[in-house]
Amino acid sequence: MTTAPTTTPAPVAVLLVGPEATGLGPRLELSGYRPLEQDSGDELPAAMILSPGSEARIPELRRRLGARPLLLGITNDSVESRSHCLEWGADDFWLPSLGTSDLLTRLRLHLALAQRQAPTPVSAQLKLADLRIDPVACQGWRGQRQLSLTAREYQLLLLLLRHRGSVVSRERILEAIWADQGGGASNVIEVYVRYLRQKLEQDGESRLIHTVRGLGYCLSDGRPPMGPKP
Repeated sequence: MTTAPTTTPAPVAVLLVGPEATGLGPRLELSGYRPLEQDSGDELPAAMILSPGSEARIPELRRRLGARPLLLGITNDSVESRSHCLEWGADDFWLPSLGTSDLLTRLRLHLALAQRQAPTPVSAQLKLADLRIDPVACQGWRGQRQLSLTAREYQLLLLLLRHRGSVVSRERILEAIWADQGGGASNVIEVYVRYLRQKLEQDGESRLIHTVRGLGYCLSDGRPPMGPKP
């Protein structure tokens, strides 16, 4: 009886930007990743790790690579530094001074989250008014303007768009997007809805994400309904 040959999954590609991130290459290889130090466009990375001081690269990386997990290095662990990461569009931070163990834990968490939230590949884009999302490329547009979204912003917008015209409860959003944080902080949804509204309405466009007080949120081109999505 012959045994069928087993295939080893290809290492996950991770784009490294900046000297501190590039220095992680050997350790990432030992941990089963394939570091990419050049963003040639021939291979799409599953995640991005940026050195401290590389914030200015984030908008351009988001435009081209979409809502893949992006970790930005910070020099000190403070509330101001963490807020700085979110404001620039990073999904998480990492501290070069802590070595690689903490970074690898964060990277695995975000890749697992992205895998769980990955949509079933479909050819058709999801649309509402002038908003459209390509679930395969993990990218979105408002009119002709491409949206620069973090991974969780994209997941939240995709969830609302899949249930467009219906109210999605806070509980359902927390379960779908922040299950890895035990339900998430009490105000995390409000924070990310604010981020999304700023990006969706950046050029004065009409509001699409509506708050239905006491019930949840609705993505609608017009007056939202008054009942939650079951």
